[in-house]
Amino acid sequence: MYRGIPVSAGVSHGKVIVLGDAARTILRREIRADETSGELARLQEAVARTRRDLLEVQRQVTEALGTHEASLFDAHLLVLEDEMMLAEVHHLIGEQYINCEAAYHQVVEKFAKALGELGDDYLRERAADIRDVGGRVLDHLLGRATEQDLRHLREPCIIVAPDLAPSTTAVLDRTRVLGFATDGGGTTSHTAIMARKLGIPAVVGLGDITSRVRTGEYALIDGHGGTLTVNPTDQTLFEYGQLKQRRAALDERIAALRDQPAITLDGHSVTLAANIDQPEDIPSLVDSGAHGVGLFRSEFLFINRRELPTEEEQYVAYRQVAEAAAPHPVVIRTMDLGGDKLPPAWARTGEQNPFLGWRAIRISLALPEVFEAQLRAILRASAHGRIRIMYPMISSLNELRDANATLERCRDDLRSEGIPFDESMQVGMMIEVPGAALIAETLAREVDFFSIGTNDLTGYTLAVDRLNEKVAPLFAPTHPGVLRLIQMTVEAARKHGRWVGVCGEAAGDPGVAPVLLGLGVDELSVTPSSVPAIKFLLRRLRMPEAVTVAQAALNAESAEEALKISTALARKAAPELFPAG
Repeated sequence: MYRGIPVSAGVSHGKVIVLGDAARTILRREIRADETSGELARLQEAVARTRRDLLEVQRQVTEALGTHEASLFDAHLLVLEDEMMLAEVHHLIGEQYINCEAAYHQVVEKFAKALGELGDDYLRERAADIRDVGGRVLDHLLGRATEQDLRHLREPCIIVAPDLAPSTTAVLDRTRVLGFATDGGGTTSHTAIMARKLGIPAVVGLGDITSRVRTGEYALIDGHGGTLTVNPTDQTLFEYGQLKQRRAALDERIAALRDQPAITLDGHSVTLAANIDQPEDIPSLVDSGAHGVGLFRSEFLFINRRELPTEEEQYVAYRQVAEAAAPHPVVIRTMDLGGDKLPPAWARTGEQNPFLGWRAIRISLALPEVFEAQLRAILRASAHGRIRIMYPMISSLNELRDANATLERCRDDLRSEGIPFDESMQVGMMIEVPGAALIAETLAREVDFFSIGTNDLTGYTLAVDRLNEKVAPLFAPTHPGVLRLIQMTVEAARKHGRWVGVCGEAAGDPGVAPVLLGLGVDELSVTPSSVPAIKFLLRRLRMPEAVTVAQAALNAESAEEALKISTALARKAAPELFPAG
């Protein structure tokens, strides 16, 4: 049995296929001058085929997962057509007379290595993109493009690999792939997120599992507990069979609560909403039983396209979500662009640290025409549902006032044009920066609500990049410092009669939900798939117990201790949600 990191729940048993055990062999050879045109033509054809592959992958991902995940492949297409890389390959072929495969491989490794050694997280991610795209081109050049094409597996299997590129994971055949296990990876990687959306059990971070398992062996993957058992005994299979039966029975019990409110045993009501990225997510929102949308990430209307969306396009999208969620409210966050999210329409600014630079509300205020088009679209859509607007990444009172001033100008324009909108629409802001939490009492005077983004708040408070495997274990939303900032925000909101939500990943973690409830949070907004389990837990808790847990967590000496305290209550209330051991 090998233990790793569980990233996608579920249990499966089947034959193993190990990817990467037949590595690409790139032979370098000199070519004659009269062979260069042929090599360049081979390169052009391989690039063209790879472009078609990526566009097809993007289409399939859009249909299966939505435009959020599909937007990832915009970066792949840009890498494929990078003029600097291709020019260097042409130089090696045409001037140094090197064969196509060797020239392309040399350039890919040069660029990937250079980016991988830089401190910028965005550029490190681009190094992975370069190797992913480069591998596809090389496979075409080597005539092995379909060897590891997981869309055409002949039998059900568990995939074991050093890592799975997002473009590979995106097209997994759900009817044949029973699960996957990888040497590396973490809970927040693109691959892990896609696995969860596809519903495929997955365990990552298993170290050197590819060298310990052979193709043809049988294995049992436990995406709940994070283990891979190779050649399991009959007794182990029996025990896991019982576990699957219990999980199926639990899913039925949870599903029965779909239309029930999220209310504790002692009558305390909590709004349980969902986070979505685009109108295509509406079916999952409705199926989850969520009471509205606590976070509509409007930026994904911007990043999966080469031209910025018009006011009319945005209005149609916002109205569609508002009408589908009615009578429940929809909180639309204005574009949270920057960091690792910039549309192809904007060139990268070359910032050394984009997460501390030009992003979110700073971009909106710097580009008033773009911001006003979005605000007008949201206001117009508010006439067709209960829309609320929310600004991201506010760090000062001046930013909030500038944003509200822009909003008021848009209101005045719509009034003069005779266009209807909700005059009483609530206006709120994200608490993602420690500085905002520290002045929450001042900010609360000029907003209707706060929504706490625990992902960024934790990262900025602890100086931890959760996507960096070297420091990811330090990323802990139950760190007492983070919890105190949440407490400070809630208390400031209460003083001015405002409500507070949490829309980060912590809200969907059953082990963390009790402490958030005890801190006085009014709304939890989670991924649609997490809504049923969180509702099941909330309906088994009592507020006095949650308050006691929150106070203990605030006084804990470490994030681990605080999480243990909160999880203990959750496990006591709903042991079915937690795997044995």
